[in-house]
Amino acid sequence: MSAAPTTLNPSIIGQAEKHHTAVLARALAGTTLDEKQWIVLNQAGGEPVERVAHINRIAAMTQWARAEVEAAVNALLASALLTATPQGLLEPTTEGKAVVGKVRAESGAIVNAAYGAVPAEDLATAARVLAIITARMAQELTRA
Repeated sequence: MSAAPTTLNPSIIGQAEKHHTAVLARALAGTTLDEKQWIVLNQAGGEPVERVAHINRIAAMTQWARAEVEAAVNALLASALLTATPQGLLEPTTEGKAVVGKVRAESGAIVNAAYGAVPAEDLATAARVLAIITARMAQELTRA
């Protein structure tokens, strides 16, 4: 008797997310960053970004409270990994860019090996499916 094929479900998504988090935690070891600070710094990219717009985008992307994202921004500014330009924009400092490069390299090696084991067409299908699921859940979360 063969087992029924596994289908995408919250447990599988949760396990994948937890493993991604563990890979990130390993790469963040030795830095001063937590997950929130990492995402805020990483998503700042190389170009200056408007502070409020960046906070709003990260809060929407992660479903974190704006205050949590603001706290992460403030911690990054205090640690000199982010700086405010004279125009009031946020941008990573040279040190911040170096930390992003280190973490991306360390986590990327593991992530790329895992994703590389999956055919490109399957990854494209998974991306479409997860984008639809995420959009629908976001819609539901906006309902009272």
